[in-house]
Amino acid sequence: MPRFLSAVSHRYAIALVCLFLLAAAGGVFWYTRATANAALNVAGPATAGSAAAPGDDAQSGTAILLGLARDAMHDGRLVAPAGSNAFEFYLSVLQLEPSNKSANEALRESFPQASEEIERTINQKGLDEARREIDLLREFDRDNFTLALLGGKLSAARKIEARQHEAEAERIRRANGGGM
Repeated sequence: MPRFLSAVSHRYAIALVCLFLLAAAGGVFWYTRATANAALNVAGPATAGSAAAPGDDAQSGTAILLGLARDAMHDGRLVAPAGSNAFEFYLSVLQLEPSNKSANEALRESFPQASEEIERTINQKGLDEARREIDLLREFDRDNFTLALLGGKLSAARKIEARQHEAEAERIRRANGGGM
């Protein structure tokens, strides 16, 4: 291939790479702006040119958390995974606004379903996760009898698991030629 054509195709390739990078940067800029605008729309419109009052920050934070909680409920993330579930979002709302009616109502209404999920977690031997979930529900209702029952079931499951581990260790010890 003549040297002239090679130089032209090299310049063409560089120009294409530059255009691609420019398009990617534009896409990132557009996405960032769209995300920021969506967050502002969820939080509510602010008065142009005025500084937000401290109460406005709590209101916008509450609105965002309520939206995240609703999304988590819709996705079936009631008490798990840790850090991204409806119960944690609603409890965060109550930290900002202890008398928030929406969060209190949602927690009260979903409590029985959350308790059932915890029981399934115990039955599936997810004992550490079940402990976290019970503690999470206790943040909302410390004196709930259902949570006391679940705590007892979790304790019994831990004892059974410990006995199974001991029996397995004894079996391995015997298989390896006895004891010490």
